[in-house]
Amino acid sequence: MTVDDVAEYLGKPRSWVYGNWRREALPFKKVGQALRCRPADLEKWIDRQAG
Repeated sequence: MTVDDVAEYLGKPRSWVYGNWRREALPFKKVGQALRCRPADLEKWIDRQAG
């Protein structure tokens, strides 16, 4: 998933995702200059936030 995909999925603006991905420990990996996230990793992150 791209940053745009994650922002849409979370219902947050793209700027929030970029501004908070390290602090919130969003499960991104850098691929070249881009951030990418696996859907399964994002679901695990969401589950940890709810608990």
